[in-house]
Amino acid sequence: MFAVGHVLISDDVLDAPFTCNLGACFGGCCVQGESGAPLEPHERAQLEAALPIVRDVLRPEALEVIERDGVWEELEDGSYATTCVGGAECVFVEYHGRVAKCSIQNAYYASRTDFEKPISCHLFPLRIERVGDYDLVNYEAIDLCAPARALGRKLNVQTATFLEKPLTRKYGAAWYQDFLTAVGYHTPSPATN
Repeated sequence: MFAVGHVLISDDVLDAPFTCNLGACFGGCCVQGESGAPLEPHERAQLEAALPIVRDVLRPEALEVIERDGVWEELEDGSYATTCVGGAECVFVEYHGRVAKCSIQNAYYASRTDFEKPISCHLFPLRIERVGDYDLVNYEAIDLCAPARALGRKLNVQTATFLEKPLTRKYGAAWYQDFLTAVGYHTPSPATN
């Protein structure tokens, strides 16, 4: 583990090839899991503001959940998450063929909102846990993302590079540059002959 400012980063991030491969996983991270997307407290209002913008593309099942439970819920540990359809699929999912995509992110790409999506979704497969005054960043290597790891290996793209935009969004551009320097310092150089 190494630190960049107030952020502790797991060594697993050092050698973690990753490039999303929606053609192989079909957006499974939006429909599988123990709960909805983890939320930062301020993101609850952003989700509520996004709902009228994306309501017309949401599935009827999702709209039923939203009418009954809202777009976010408080979990037993006091944290927050998006609500889900059937305990699995995020209520903000919209399907493009077999591929699950985030309706909020699609609205962002269409310049209909300035909120791209919850930061936990944007940072996946990195997960952040608050420990005292520090953020602890772990790499979550789930089976669902095996195609993303394979594509990252093939394209020689590491998680640290693939997630430049969300890491910058979370911690700022100066922190991201310090992070890249730290990753380069901690990652062993390839053996030379």
